[in-house]
Parts: sequence; C-alpha cells; structure tokens
Amino acid sequence: MARRKKGRNISGWLVVDKPAGMTSTSVVNKVRWALDANKAGHAGTLDPDATGVLAVALGEATKTVPYITDALKAYVFTMRLGQATNTDDAEGEVIATSDIRPTDDQIKDALNAFVGDIEQVPPQFSAVKIDGERAYKRARDGETMEIAARPLWVESLLMDDRPDADHVTLEMVCGKGGYVRSIARDLGQALGCYGHVRELRRIWSGPFRATDGLTLDRIDAMARTPELDSFVQPIQVGLCDLPQVTCPTASLGPLRNGNAATVIAASGIAYGTEVWAAHDGQAVAVGRLMGSDLHPSRVFVAHDND
Repeated sequence: MARRKKGRNISGWLVVDKPAGMTSTSVVNKVRWALDANKAGHAGTLDPDATGVLAVALGEATKTVPYITDALKAYVFTMRLGQATNTDDAEGEVIATSDIRPTDDQIKDALNAFVGDIEQVPPQFSAVKIDGERAYKRARDGETMEIAARPLWVESLLMDDRPDADHVTLEMVCGKGGYVRSIARDLGQALGCYGHVRELRRIWSGPFRATDGLTLDRIDAMARTPELDSFVQPIQVGLCDLPQVTCPTASLGPLRNGNAATVIAASGIAYGTEVWAAHDGQAVAVGRLMGSDLHPSRVFVAHDND
C-alpha cells in the first residue's frame, strides 16, 4: 500500500520573486513548507544568483508545468564586457580578458545575429546531461566537454542601458531552453571583447510577472495562514495559451476518470486542437478536441482549495 504524502492537497500556482543566493529547489521547498503542500515543483530553473519570477506549481498544477516551461520568458541582464569566465557568469574564474570596448552602435548591430531561430551551446557549468551525467559535475572536476548546440527561439534582444564602458544592460525574450549566460558569452565573442553575465533577473514567464511575485520574507511572514493561501492562483492560469471549452455536469465524471466526453466549444476551434475544459470555473482536463468530444491527456482531480 502506497504511503500517503504528508501535507494538504492544495493545488494552484504561487509566484515567487526569487532572491539571489538560493537554488530554485530550495525556494520550492520553502513554499511547500509554508503552504503545508504535499506536492510542489517549479517551471523553469533559475541559477542560484539569478532573481525574479519562479512560478511554483502546487498539487494538480504540476501537471501544467510543461505549458509554462514552453512559454516565452523575459530576462533583464547586465553583461560585463572585457572578461570571459569559466562559468559564463560572475561566480566563475576569469579565463580571458580584453581591453577592447565596443561602442553602443556596435553592440546594437551585433544583437541582430542573436534574434530569431538560433543555435546555442549551453555553458560548461549547466544541468545539461553528458553521457548521463550533469555537465556542471564534470566541469567541477576540471573536464572540458564538447556540448552540442541546441535550437533556441529568441523573440527579441534589446539594449536597455550602458551604465559605463565595462557594462551593458540587455533585455531578452526567448523560448524554452535559453541560457542567458550563453548569450553573453557568444555576444562577447562576436564583439571581440569577451563577456559574461554580471546580474540576471527574469521579469516574466508566460502569464507570471515578477511584480506579482512574493518575496521569501513575505512568504515566511504568512506561512501556514489563510492569507498566504489567498495568493495561490488557480490551475488554469498555467493553461492560458490553450483555448477553453466548457465541461457540462454530465461530462464531469467521465473526463475526470480519463474518458472522452462531450464538451461545449466555441466555433472556430479546429479538429484536434489541444484545449482545456472548465466546470464551474475550475480546470477539469486538458486534451484534444475531436468533434464535440474532448479526449483527455491530463486530468485534474478535485483539490482542497476549490
């Protein structure tokens, strides 16, 4: 007999404004404790020194994490010109330097090559698996690895500020799997001056905004109270990019049991489109719309905070 997980069956999303100096996993563990939740995860890892949006999924919302992981995300980062590091950020050892400092116009011109469909090589110190082992573990042992380039969609990459000759602040909107550290490294190489990330902040991720995020101090102050519960957003926030259909009462049971059932859809939704079904304002299932029937691929069970 499987052991029941400790904690409440609370489901939804809590947006955290992650501080520097903590891993994403540590933040999730803090949220899970503060809400006494029996299950939690996050959508998109931030490096320990990065700040900003970390969307924590609770309970049934963990089934919607892939939709947030696949969504566009925006970052503001400060790049240190003239230095390359072995980690591609300020935590690493400086491995190359240059006295060259590009002009603002040279930087703006170079950004064009990093917009659209690009190929990006992840940093040596990254969670990419090489022969079944995390790259950062092998890099810590002094190994230099050949890491294959990966496709990345960059919606935009703009120069925000030039505080001084050694630094430039950029804003990037990109798709799944983007490494800001790789952008800084490769941009520095393109400019002939080297570069690495000095500061990094994720300002939004899909529907979640840093301005709506709770600090860990506030989470601590409200831990285990109904006040903190009030900040938990519903499961369907993570499904905002999918069309919505309505689940009639008669279809509620079959859908939640994983069976196809009739739903009410707006005209114009194409056959085979992935949609999510709502009943009385709550997410019931995600699946493919086949005519008037929804064939579920993800089903959400009733949760404590309905």
